[in-house]
Amino acid sequence: MPLFQTPCATFATPRTRFVLTALSLAALLAACGPSSAPTAGAPGAGAGGGTPPPAEVGVVTVSTADVGLVTELPGRLEASRVAQVRARAAGILQRRLFAEGSSVKAGQVLFEIDDAPYKAALDSATASVAKAEANLMQATALAKRYEPLAAAKAVSQQELVAAQAAQKQAEADVAVTKAAAQTARINLNYASVTAPIAGSIGRALVTEGALVGQGEATPLAVVQQINPIYVNFTQSAGDVMKLRQALDAGKLKRANGSQAASVRLVLEDGSEYARAGRLLFSDLTVDATSGQITLRAEVPNPDGTLLPGLYVRVRVEQAQASNAILLPQQAVTRSAQGDSVMVVGADGKVKPRPIKVGGQQRNQWVVVDGLQSGEQVMVDGFQKLRGDAPVKAVPWVAPGIKPAAPASAAAASASAGASAAAPAASAASR
Repeated sequence: MPLFQTPCATFATPRTRFVLTALSLAALLAACGPSSAPTAGAPGAGAGGGTPPPAEVGVVTVSTADVGLVTELPGRLEASRVAQVRARAAGILQRRLFAEGSSVKAGQVLFEIDDAPYKAALDSATASVAKAEANLMQATALAKRYEPLAAAKAVSQQELVAAQAAQKQAEADVAVTKAAAQTARINLNYASVTAPIAGSIGRALVTEGALVGQGEATPLAVVQQINPIYVNFTQSAGDVMKLRQALDAGKLKRANGSQAASVRLVLEDGSEYARAGRLLFSDLTVDATSGQITLRAEVPNPDGTLLPGLYVRVRVEQAQASNAILLPQQAVTRSAQGDSVMVVGADGKVKPRPIKVGGQQRNQWVVVDGLQSGEQVMVDGFQKLRGDAPVKAVPWVAPGIKPAAPASAAAASASAGASAAAPAASAASR
């Protein structure tokens, strides 16, 4: 071989050696690293070639308990006591002695009517009483004087009887004049118009200077007692009969034992009144036009929040169902064929289940038949169902309630925060 023919590596330039080294290193890294491209026949290699994970659905695990059957009915508030303040004495109204819309006490003076004529009448009646008493004194003395004289035959028996009759007539005159004086005193008291009951008084219906009580008792104001306050509401006679039949058959039991049923009020803005009331009575007759039975409840109202005439919704617990189940309303499907829920089985598959709803409590249905304790009922995720495919059941959390973070997750979060803070502290020290 000629001397000038040497191996190619001998005459390779530095640029060529760099390229060859780079290609060798790239090939080595590609052989050692994991393959990112799926191989033929592997899951997910082609469109639709893999199985998607099961869909997550929110469920509640049912449990049985004694649940109250709450019925919500329309009602209207009414003052527990109402009294009209009227003028029972005729005359000119001189003064109003109360602030409109304030609270008054029983017997408090509200109006003053001109009482001058009534004072004069009382004085005249008092004078008549004094005159009658004087005549009685004289007649009594004459009758006593005639008694011994008649016994001694000094006067006739007829004169004694006349003297005694005059005494009796004088006594009657005294009684008549005293009654007249009492009437005059009553009329004088009527000139000061007082509150018949304690409560809240509204606006004055007349003003000073008005002539009142002329021929009839003129209305002056209205006093209402609103603590406690009544709420009147109606219920279908058919529902009442069904409830009584269920109670008699033992399917339901009375709420609170023998005590009156508890009542809650829902105001116009949807909020529930803080204080509970009690059912007083239900009417004995059914309205012939509407087929409704009227009920009345008493509700405490110390702050005067509830006003007469206000329309409310009444939630009354009339009975309790034993071994019943509470379910969110969105978990129950109601139709003409009946009520049903979706139950997640042990195999993760969802199947419909017919149930029987006995009433409601707040925003939940009371289920009295069709479910067993421990079963999982689907509440959320209906749109994720795909035929008979299994699902992954997770606990359902009601809207507005923040689920509690697991302890392990909280610890991991704290550890991550500490790890992130350590380099920052080190950099700060440097």
